[in-house]
Amino acid sequence: MNELAPSGDRAPCAATAPLLPELQVIDRQFMLQALALAAKAAVQGEVPVGAVLVRDGQVIGAGWNAPIGGHDPCAHAEIQALREAAQAEQNYRLPGTTLYVTLEPCAMCAGALLWARVARVVWGAADPKSGAAGSVVNLFAEPRLNHHAVSEGGLLAEDSAALLRGFFVARRQKPEPAA
Repeated sequence: MNELAPSGDRAPCAATAPLLPELQVIDRQFMLQALALAAKAAVQGEVPVGAVLVRDGQVIGAGWNAPIGGHDPCAHAEIQALREAAQAEQNYRLPGTTLYVTLEPCAMCAGALLWARVARVVWGAADPKSGAAGSVVNLFAEPRLNHHAVSEGGLLAEDSAALLRGFFVARRQKPEPAA
């Protein structure tokens, strides 16, 4: 996982080469779109996670967390973006794509991204309890799997983490409804 540089961009680590400045700008633009979707999830009472799936500079799928409202435990932002893109492309395989997501993917989402053949996953905040891109386990680099993706963490991580913290602070301050 890459650490944040003071500018808010990812700092290079030994495992990855520094990004070209053009790619840094593009990555930030798409992560900002994912953050806007995360904010939409928060307004709907969902954990604020947003994702956009991009191919050749165009968003082909987007989503935000919706498991509560949709009564669907699989309705994570990444899955929503994959579903939208697969329908648009009329193909469950989405090679040559990059997913931007505000929170490190869980094992379910990482597996779906691998099955969809997503080439690159750029994520914001680390998830120390269930992150499957390096925090708990790294499914993207698991040598026993036959598909892999480049995983880059830490882009706008503080923005993503602040949105999550704010959501959970507000949630804890709400009185519980009477039974």
